[in-house]
Amino acid sequence: MGIIKTAAEIAKEKLAKIGEPTEQERLKWKYGPEGEKLAALYLKEDVNILSEVKKYDDKARKFVVTSVNDILIRNINLPRNEAARKINKKAMDGLKALKNDKVAVENVFSRMRHVLDHYVQEGAKQKKQAYEVLKTEFEEKLQQAIRKQTGVNARMKIDVEKQPQFQEEWQRMQAQMEAQYSNLLDEYKQELAAIG
Repeated sequence: MGIIKTAAEIAKEKLAKIGEPTEQERLKWKYGPEGEKLAALYLKEDVNILSEVKKYDDKARKFVVTSVNDILIRNINLPRNEAARKINKKAMDGLKALKNDKVAVENVFSRMRHVLDHYVQEGAKQKKQAYEVLKTEFEEKLQQAIRKQTGVNARMKIDVEKQPQFQEEWQRMQAQMEAQYSNLLDEYKQELAAIG
């Protein structure tokens, strides 16, 4: 039978296998969260992101900027409302200020803006159209089911929008439509993350 070890002994063995963290890992652990806080502050308040980043020495700045960039990229989303549009613009402005290759950034942003604008203009029309088609189809299916059950061919007034099945189907359709935009946006976010 083997020796029973305490949790502390097991943890010590695992730590010994991992080894000591490198200087880079320590800097990332220390300055990564500071970059996250700075990005959050920038998005909420009127802060000059460049001057704030320049307050860090060269070693730390790299990790702060990487962390800020990650948070700003994550905050670019489909503009479902005016607040989201403002956050998108602010995040893009911050990224443009921090990234070195301004031309590459602007190239990605122009494609990104095209997707975001299309979502606002055409996406709303598409959703409305899809909603009306779904509503009509649902009403017809319910009328058929009622005729089949009752044998009466009269049209009844049914508020399909309140039916749970209609709501579920609409949620599914909406998610499907938005996924097309989200997938493109995610591709552009990955491109942005790769730009220095």
